[in-house]
Amino acid sequence: MNNFFDKCTRAGNGDFARALSTFLEGIGLEFLRIIEDEIVRRKVIDTRHLLASFHKGEDDNIWELSEAGLTLTVGTNASYATYVNDGHWTCEKGEAMRFVPGYWSGDRFIYNPASHSGMMLKQKWVQGAHFWESGLKIMEKMLPGLLDEMISKWMGSYFR
Repeated sequence: MNNFFDKCTRAGNGDFARALSTFLEGIGLEFLRIIEDEIVRRKVIDTRHLLASFHKGEDDNIWELSEAGLTLTVGTNASYATYVNDGHWTCEKGEAMRFVPGYWSGDRFIYNPASHSGMMLKQKWVQGAHFWESGLKIMEKMLPGLLDEMISKWMGSYFR
């Protein structure tokens, strides 16, 4: 009985908090994997830059997922990620067309800000891929089961 109460005291003094922190980091990595899967599944990439840009704790373009006092911060260094996710207009409001510098390579346009040639874009709405929302829905379905499993494993190994 003394052994059990000693373990309860240690758990309350940070053992469980450390285990939960490790678990949250694992959840973060799993969430990043899900986001990458959704980007691929929704066919929103052609250069892999967006796919490789998501990182845990990234300073720019931060998204946060908070649940029960725990916060996971995920970001991307691709400044256009929100446009791909949410959708966007090809031109500023009130502009009918805009010039995009670059060149054509076969049927693919290569953006090059230093180029003197390019193309004119007409204003139109580009539908967002909503990979972020889809990833959140997937994670929200998985999280309760993962948390139950983590607590059960921790309790089983800790209170032997």
